[in-house]
Amino acid sequence: MTGQTTVINPPRTHGRGEELRAAAATLTNRLEDGSAVLLLAGEPGLGRTTLLEDVARSFDAGPVLRVGAAAAESRLPYGGVHAVCCAAARTGAGLRRTPRTPEGLLDLLRAAAAGGPLLLCVDDAHLWDAPSRAALGFAARRLHAAGRVGLLISVAGHRAADPDFAGLPVLRLGPLSRPAAQALLADLLPDGVDPGVREELLTEADGNPALLHALVRRLTSEELTGAAPLPRPLADAGVLASVVGESLTGLPAGLDDLLLTAAVAHETAPPDGRTGVDADLVLRAAARLGEAAAPPACDRQAADLIVLADGRLRFTGTLVRRAVHTTARPDRRRAAHRALAAVLTADGHRLPALLHLAHSVTAPDPVLAEDLARAALDPATDASHLQRAAALARAADLTPGPTLRAERRTAAAEQALIAGRPAQARGLLADAGGPDARATVRGRAELLRGVMTLGDGPVADAHASLLFARSLLAGEAPALALAATVAAADAAWAAGDLTGCLSAVATASATAPTPGPGRPDPVRDYLTGMRAILEARLADAARPLRRVLDHGWTQEEPEALRRAATAALLLGEVETACRAGARALAAARARGHEAFVPQTLEYLAYAELRAGRHARARAHAEEGLRSALHSRRRNTAAHHRAILALAASIEGDVDEVTAQVSAALATARSHGLAQTATLAEWAAGRAELGRGRPSEAAARLGPLVRPGRTGGHFAVRALVMPCFVEAAVLAGRVDEARLVADEFELWADFGADRQAPAQLARCRALLAAPDDPDGTDTLYRQALELHEQADGDFEQARTQLLYGKWLRRRRRPREARGRLRDALHVFERCGAGAWADQARAELRANGEAPAAPQDGALARLTPQQQRIARCVASGDTNREVAQRLSVSTRTVDHHLRNIFAALGVRSRVELTRLVGREQ
Repeated sequence: MTGQTTVINPPRTHGRGEELRAAAATLTNRLEDGSAVLLLAGEPGLGRTTLLEDVARSFDAGPVLRVGAAAAESRLPYGGVHAVCCAAARTGAGLRRTPRTPEGLLDLLRAAAAGGPLLLCVDDAHLWDAPSRAALGFAARRLHAAGRVGLLISVAGHRAADPDFAGLPVLRLGPLSRPAAQALLADLLPDGVDPGVREELLTEADGNPALLHALVRRLTSEELTGAAPLPRPLADAGVLASVVGESLTGLPAGLDDLLLTAAVAHETAPPDGRTGVDADLVLRAAARLGEAAAPPACDRQAADLIVLADGRLRFTGTLVRRAVHTTARPDRRRAAHRALAAVLTADGHRLPALLHLAHSVTAPDPVLAEDLARAALDPATDASHLQRAAALARAADLTPGPTLRAERRTAAAEQALIAGRPAQARGLLADAGGPDARATVRGRAELLRGVMTLGDGPVADAHASLLFARSLLAGEAPALALAATVAAADAAWAAGDLTGCLSAVATASATAPTPGPGRPDPVRDYLTGMRAILEARLADAARPLRRVLDHGWTQEEPEALRRAATAALLLGEVETACRAGARALAAARARGHEAFVPQTLEYLAYAELRAGRHARARAHAEEGLRSALHSRRRNTAAHHRAILALAASIEGDVDEVTAQVSAALATARSHGLAQTATLAEWAAGRAELGRGRPSEAAARLGPLVRPGRTGGHFAVRALVMPCFVEAAVLAGRVDEARLVADEFELWADFGADRQAPAQLARCRALLAAPDDPDGTDTLYRQALELHEQADGDFEQARTQLLYGKWLRRRRRPREARGRLRDALHVFERCGAGAWADQARAELRANGEAPAAPQDGALARLTPQQQRIARCVASGDTNREVAQRLSVSTRTVDHHLRNIFAALGVRSRVELTRLVGREQ
């Protein structure tokens, strides 16, 4: 330890409320009539013991027996059962002798319960001796014979599948959420901590509360406040050993070699979607270190640490692997690297062999560094972007000269960013742009910083960084200077800065390198078309954007396909944009360009939204939100939340709209995301309109259609206008609506939005003079004809609804009934719940009783509640539901309470049965 902790009192439990409620409910509710069993499983340090103790403290129905386990007693037959016997004796119950048969533990529990509720808590039951484990499993499966007995067992995560415990209900503990870890850290350090240190602690702990405790205990007050540098590595051998415990002590030499070799191999293993590392590689390399290692399945001590399955070796926990690697002596780690390098060289795997060899040396080695860097940068090398990043970073470590070292660190950061690891990229850039670096290297570093800030930070800062990068790169790297300028245009677009966007596009277009004669120039075409669009010259934009689209279809590069999707959107061809976006997504995944995935999903979700496929847009946005949060792209996440809010505004899920709008605006306002803010506010206004509250909708939408910098985003304003016109007319603000409709006519004439002409006709019908019914009727019919040409079901149904309302008020019930029926049918088909309710209300007012929206109790739930109910019915915990739907656990809790109330159920079991009956 290097310092003293500042913790004064033991902190309260954080982030386990859901698990605590689930455990308490399972045990308490079932003990009313019979027995109950629950298995707590999780990696070391995740709080199994703490949760078990919390459940024990909250149990007030009867006596509680608490029994632990020690590895030292794991070879004493029936030692675990003896511990239960002793605990029961302390309460005045139990048997005089320790039972030594599986049936004996059941008799012991029956005697201790004496007909009343009893809770037995067994911590670390996987450390019990084999006969005791067998007896515990036997008793758990036949616990009903013991009466009203509850059994709460905690085991290491991988031991939940052991034959002794197989089939028992399991509650698995995962890492703490980021907010829960932050709250825990605030309890541990009530006097505060330097923000940079806090982020490092949270990142290093990765949601493991025990590791967070240990890290805080390690640091001095000076280190915590940022007055002194943090020790490196932050989680050293002592810290990790204190969390993992005694499981790594006293290992036989062969197993020690095997574990170390597997841990070292994992450090450079490609993230290919499979778990663990190649068993044959590890076993051959481990044999070079000393004794030949036996497969882990043959040894119980090994099985608690590492598992062999499908030719792969996998550690039973991330923390175990880290501890094995960190606690090993440095010379042993280097020996393992050399052994792995030898085996990989023999197998012809050049890059991983060189990388292991590079980790086996301790001094700068320019020759090895050059070989490693050359292999990492060679396109023919079969390696992931993350492997290339690791190789280039290690090559930089072995490079003696600061100039070349900075260049290699920058190249490593580029690869890390493509792999979707922005935090790793930022760390590599920390010393890449120093005064010793060449202008090109500093420009590349600034370009990366700008791109990362564009995804997670104030976009004005990103714009400035990218323009600075362009100035550094213009002389020696024109292609990179062009990339920086285009990215600067993207930043200005996100900020709603039309002037800045035009300036960047014009500069990029003027400085773009000219390809050879007869060769396509998609980048220049894209810039030319974009500039024409921004300057409202659609005729001039059509030909270059069409060339971009045609060229993109022949490519496999994600960026070219995404550019094609954008060109299709600008041309108003949303179906083509959806197809190109789907291909761009597939290409990004196939090439391992993880950084492109959340952004490509952003384009694809928006295109699906423009196409009127709201459910599909929501599915893409949910996936994009998960990906963006995982890669810490908060700006992209906010955009996905705005799309989710727009989809929910169609479905009529007010709670979902409110939650997503609030989250999107929180980031949009702090980072200057004008487009995201406009989309989110549009969703909120449209939700009000769907609920039949036009005054509130008009008040919300009015600022978005205002011209100038104080209004909505320049590329979204026109899309909001039909919604505002409808709300304003219904709210009696006709003059404002007429002004906006006049401006919308310019957009409809522009030709970039196939829905706009039909929407304009609808707006004109809403604004028509009351004494001109023939003109109004003609405008509505014209709007419906134009909708047929544009293929927009939802917008067409909205026109049918408004037309039906007008016909009913003109006392033309038969015609109104047909329009309203058509609208209702479409609204139901596309899941527009609130709008379908309006259509039903109009039909009832017209003298017709419309059919219920759907049969069954689930029809009483909102679309989001239905999704949550089905997830819960499939066995997901609230935390797993939150992760799947990309919402907070608190939101799931709130919805679940409303679901129970709406359906009249009292438990998750009843909910599961109800959902099963209706599927």
